[in-house]
Formats: sequence, structure tokens, C-alpha cells
Amino acid sequence: MRLTTKGRFAVTAMIDLALRESHGPVTLAGISQRQHISLSYLEQLFGKLRRFDIVESTRGPGGGYTLARRADQVTVADIIIAVDEPLDATQCGGKGNCSGEDAGHGRCMTHDLWTSLNQKMVEYLSSVSLADLVKQQEGRAHVHGVRESKIKIEAPKSAKASTANTKKEVEAKKKPLANSVFTFAQQIN
Repeated sequence: MRLTTKGRFAVTAMIDLALRESHGPVTLAGISQRQHISLSYLEQLFGKLRRFDIVESTRGPGGGYTLARRADQVTVADIIIAVDEPLDATQCGGKGNCSGEDAGHGRCMTHDLWTSLNQKMVEYLSSVSLADLVKQQEGRAHVHGVRESKIKIEAPKSAKASTANTKKEVEAKKKPLANSVFTFAQQIN
């Protein structure tokens, strides 16, 4: 059982957005550059996130995306479900026809095991909020003794132009961002 790239990228992009939205709407181009995720792929993911009222978009100069709800009201499960990520360990997609529709054998012997795993995964992912992941990233930056570590917070373009010469970017070596909820779970245990 593993989470695919779609779910991992969606969660990573949402952490990036939540870390930076206090400075105004966050552009997908910025997320793409920082997280090394294709811009066209992000556009697809954010279209789905917008339809589930997880993000809002602002058009025009200085536009981008912001959270539609507070970060503590968005769970990892919300994000993964919004981008159509299947959270199913059963062979049959939860339908109970594990041997295929034509076989007529019904459930396999391990169907209940995998169904129970599905339930535990959804429970766990529903217990982790976007705010929890943001705190984890901010804590990692603090542990390394710098204010912003590799998490580069950008001001909106209008403010950035006037302060570009007065600020230096701070970058410190740190562990890479957890790119899956399973990696996150291992890190907190």
C-alpha cells in the first residue's frame, strides 16, 4: 500500500501554500519552483482543491491561491480525497468482489483485513491537520537555529520589489520535507 505522487505532491503544495499565505496569495509558479513540481500538474491539483473549497484563487496582478479554510480545519485526508487519491488497500476497490466480477467467488480471505487498514488510514489522515504539518516545518526551521531555514517566505511582488535590496535569504541545511504522510508518521513516532 503506498500513496501515489498525486497525493504526496498535493500535500506538499498545500504545506508550501499554508506557510506563505500570510504574505498574500501564493502563486503556483512559486510553489512549482520551490517544490520542483510541474506547473501544469499543480494547476490540475489546485483545480480539484478549489472545487472542494480547500483553496481560493485570486486573479490578476498579485493573484494566486490562499486557503479557503483555516489550516487547522483542513486535514490530510481532505487534501488526498480532493485530488482523487484512492485510499484503498483492497484488491476490489471495497466492492467485495475480490476475485473479479465474473469469478463469482465474492470476497477474498483477507478482504476484512484490508478494509480495516483502509479505515485506520482514513482515521489517521483525518487526525493530521495542515496546521500540524506547518508547525512541524516551522519547528524544523527553529531547531536549526535560523528563522526561515530553507522555507523561504516571500512577500507579495509589490512589497518584494521595495525590500529586495534590504533582505538576504537565509538558507540552512536541513532534512528534506516529508514527501508523504507515511514519512510524516514515521518522523513523529
